Amino acid sequence: MRGIENDRNAPVQVKRLCRIARIGTRQPAEPDYAGAFQAIGPAAIKLGQALATRPDLVGEIPARNLLSLQDSLPPVDFAQIRAAVEGTFGRPLEELFARFDEQPVGAASMAQVHRALTPDGRDVAVKVLRPGIREQFARDIDTYEWAAAHLEALGGEAARLRPRAVVANLKRWTYRELDLRREAASASELAEIMGRADGYRIPATDWDRTNGSVMTVEWVDGVKMSDIAALRAAGHDLPGLAKTLVLTFLTQAIAGGFFHADMHQGNLFVQADGTIVAIDFGIMGRINRQARLWLAEILYGLMTGNYRRVAEIHFEAQYVPAYHSVEDFASALRAVGEPMRGKPVSELSVGQMLDGLFAITRDFDMAVQPHLLLLQKTMVMVEGLATALDPSINMWDVSGPFVKSWIRDELGPEALIVDRLRADFDTLQRLPALIRRIEEKFPPKGGAPEQLPLPDVDLIWSRNAARKPDGNHWSGYVLAAFLGGLAAWALSHPDILTRLAG
Repeated sequence: MRGIENDRNAPVQVKRLCRIARIGTRQPAEPDYAGAFQAIGPAAIKLGQALATRPDLVGEIPARNLLSLQDSLPPVDFAQIRAAVEGTFGRPLEELFARFDEQPVGAASMAQVHRALTPDGRDVAVKVLRPGIREQFARDIDTYEWAAAHLEALGGEAARLRPRAVVANLKRWTYRELDLRREAASASELAEIMGRADGYRIPATDWDRTNGSVMTVEWVDGVKMSDIAALRAAGHDLPGLAKTLVLTFLTQAIAGGFFHADMHQGNLFVQADGTIVAIDFGIMGRINRQARLWLAEILYGLMTGNYRRVAEIHFEAQYVPAYHSVEDFASALRAVGEPMRGKPVSELSVGQMLDGLFAITRDFDMAVQPHLLLLQKTMVMVEGLATALDPSINMWDVSGPFVKSWIRDELGPEALIVDRLRADFDTLQRLPALIRRIEEKFPPKGGAPEQLPLPDVDLIWSRNAARKPDGNHWSGYVLAAFLGGLAAWALSHPDILTRLAG
């Protein structure tokens, strides 16, 4: 909270609430950040995991403290894990696995992982959701939604940051993470997108031992990316790993439109041959083609100093309200971009750069874009990991050739011709189905001869209605009924008719 109070970009009302919340509390010299996030709940732990990747933002000591949130939380008692696995499969644990280690190899906010052996001799990692985690997370989200609604109601800067939309996206991401079948499906889809990418791979899923609460994947032997000393001792090329990590993310996000959005150190291993193995695909990001084109052009424009084009894209995407000037926005981008263009990360002040970008969003009334939050969060994570591996890395030099090549492939004349041919071919393919739907709507005539036109016949009630539009046509029917009834009565009483005749 002290950091929020000292941040000049924080809304005044929020700073005031932080001061009130700290009244009467003990202020240690080195706060236990991990303990604080853990006490708040699983949703807050996800934020702490992201901050652990950015020592340049939060400081070395807090980042090191937050690392424990990634896979070193207190584990759940094994009896509960056994009950959860057996209950969800409806079979004894011994039928599913030949061996199941009681001590977990990792315990995170949503689940913990145990090493096991399948009956056919395969070494696997079994991920099991923490019992009661869904209910606990639902309670946390209710609190966040309440707080976000009150914060946004303050208006001004708080409303521009759209906290309610941010919490809504967090809710959607994490509920998806709480279904391990969807995580397994995401891993499978990402593996297809990446194909046989050099230096990167995804463990295979054991679908027979995977369901909504349990996920089983092949065991991975390797060094965690958080252990820089062990990577260096194993003789790994750290600058090469950093470059592979950046290019892997760009391939997923820009080329594939589907990316691993939880790329913290605890979810990345390095095998003996230098291959990076990713795990934990509960949070995934997806970007449509138009957004990817905008993203690639923005990155390339910042690399080449074409701030005018970067500004135009922001207006095309409606990230900046139309009442602002493209020229003024381009000039503001230049003020932030020029000092950092072409420099290694070690020579940049990330805090000053982010402060400048935040000022731009405020000055040009740019609302937070919830659909881009996952992408922005992951980009921050990847840059932090790459910098930890290679402090001298130049992000522009690494990403520039990839982005330039992708833009040429997607926006060049050949790509335009291919897109037109593909669109026209798709249209031709849809024509037969369109004709069938037309025939269903207007079926052709059958084999019977067509009937000659029949003459129109005026119906009695129609004629009377036309003659007496005021509704009095019913009196004729009443009179006829009365006379008919009178005649029938008279015929049944002939003596009365005789006296009347005499």
